[in-house]
Amino acid sequence: MKIGLLLLLMAALVQTILRAQSKTYVLVHGGWQGAWCWKKVVPLLEANGNRVVAIDLPGHGDDKTSPAMVTLDDYTKKVVQVANAQTGPVILVGHSMAGVAIAQAAELLGKEKVAKLVFLDAFMPKNGESVFALAAKAEELNKAAGKPAPGPSLSQCLLLADDRMTSVVDPVRVAQLFYHDCSADDVAFAKAHIGPQPMACLGTPVHVTDAQYGAIPKVYILCTQAKDLDKRSIAKHVPIQKMYTLASSHSPFFSMPEKLVAILQAL
Repeated sequence: MKIGLLLLLMAALVQTILRAQSKTYVLVHGGWQGAWCWKKVVPLLEANGNRVVAIDLPGHGDDKTSPAMVTLDDYTKKVVQVANAQTGPVILVGHSMAGVAIAQAAELLGKEKVAKLVFLDAFMPKNGESVFALAAKAEELNKAAGKPAPGPSLSQCLLLADDRMTSVVDPVRVAQLFYHDCSADDVAFAKAHIGPQPMACLGTPVHVTDAQYGAIPKVYILCTQAKDLDKRSIAKHVPIQKMYTLASSHSPFFSMPEKLVAILQAL
């Protein structure tokens, strides 16, 4: 009887410790994608006792908002809403263009709610910068450093809608651009789910301050084999706590989810 009670008490203590060590991750997908891109990452993080929410930004995935109508403000409101719905502080993880979305959301949420900002091969802005501005700056710096693009640039792979409000990635080039080290099954899955991107979100500058956004610890995960854009200069653009590297394409959530999760879990 005493042994049984002791085991129950020990189990309760272990659960208490695990809850105290668990983290809450809010995963925000990049351009043209959706919450579906995190399908391998979510169960791995949850298996370690964490709480994980992968969201569809407005106009993406299962969200039925018309992409042509979506703005960066809509992105920001969604991230803020989801973060505030979680108990305690959260870690915001933004992939690619979602770097600007989590930056703008962090400005509103503050360091009490956002424990850390994680930029996964993402655009990490200063005040007044947009995805387009950061991409242009990085391309110029890469050229000046004698680092030619490994293939067609992202802009060369886009097919704009007639009204220029949205774009899709050329289906002939998307695998090489985003998923060159991913399995055939993952590429097929991505091609079946990838959708239009609201262009306004890429051209809108963020409005952030040192007191809010600047006060939140930041981590950068650089994908060194990404073919959409070499982001080494972006990774150094804003002060960060630490930079990690993955020898992956722009989509490590497909090609090396265990290594990505190991980094996220160590934060």
